[in-house]
Amino acid sequence: MKNNKCWVVKIGSALLTNNGKGIDKDLISEWVEQIVELQSHNIDVVLVSSGSIVEGMKRLGWKDKPTDIHKLQAAAAVGQMGLVQAYEYLFAKHKVQTAQVLLTQDNLINTKHFENISATLENLLEFGAVPVINENDTVATDELKFGDNDRLAARVAQIIGADILIIFSDVNGLYNKDKKRTLIKEVKDINEEIYSFAEKKINNYGSGGMITKLDAAKICMNAGCYMFIANGKKNNPLQNMIKNKVYTCFTPKISNLDARKKWIISSLNSQGKLCIDFGAAKALSNGKSLLAAGIIKVLGKFKKGDNILIIDLDNNNIARGLSSFSSEEINKIKGKQSSEIQAILGYPSKSEIIHKDDMVKM
Repeated sequence: MKNNKCWVVKIGSALLTNNGKGIDKDLISEWVEQIVELQSHNIDVVLVSSGSIVEGMKRLGWKDKPTDIHKLQAAAAVGQMGLVQAYEYLFAKHKVQTAQVLLTQDNLINTKHFENISATLENLLEFGAVPVINENDTVATDELKFGDNDRLAARVAQIIGADILIIFSDVNGLYNKDKKRTLIKEVKDINEEIYSFAEKKINNYGSGGMITKLDAAKICMNAGCYMFIANGKKNNPLQNMIKNKVYTCFTPKISNLDARKKWIISSLNSQGKLCIDFGAAKALSNGKSLLAAGIIKVLGKFKKGDNILIIDLDNNNIARGLSSFSSEEINKIKGKQSSEIQAILGYPSKSEIIHKDDMVKM
């Protein structure tokens, strides 16, 4: 991602639809301008946007949000068209491309889907596009729904190794329960006391509340990502938040890279093995990525994105990591120079078999 910082920005329905009155292009235009401003400071932005169901309700003439899942799915399908058109039109004014990405929890449970989502988002950001993400309400079942875009935004931040997630709400952040209702500036640990501060009130247009934001914060903190709750109803909310420092910040205990490596080492059994020569083993011990030239043998059958064990010629465990290639592809390019890979495979690809950031030494 061009070594840029990466922020995920989540905007709820009430902040895009003028409290349930349908999509407000003036409001969306203000958000677009602020995101483009972030891009000008070398910050990649992924936008998690609610609003499809509310817009669908308006287009279908419904005053009250239905409880039947199939009616909600129908409203989401109708409303998503308007939401995407609005973003595309308004970002295009700034010559910025947008991309629609609809997800369900199943996409993040399935290893192959997870890898594809990660690679797609990485490439979109590389191209300077703004991914606009929402839950795929039209296909999600109760069992596989996020249920709110707060947790979806946190999972997206986790997938792409984002530095920051900002959840914009209609309040300045999390308040304690003293008489002054003091804004909590920083949270380093989410415990029962912190959950006791959460308001359970949910409006007719959203599906979350403060509790889901705390759930999202737990995901981020474990993924090494800072999360902020800030007021999206202020003028220029992004700039206002940065300038005036009015928010609640949830501080992670580890870096996002450490969190990723912790996830790799704690994953289930490796799906295959790569035997490497002593030169490659020395390079890995010095913090380098694994290249095709150092691979001697491929053991087992595995897919791109699978967790792989790396061993040396003496059968010592060297490292574990996520493969950028399938076993079939590696068998074709093992022992070859990186410059030869595209000609052998017939399509562009990464030069690293396992990138150093996707690898944990043993």
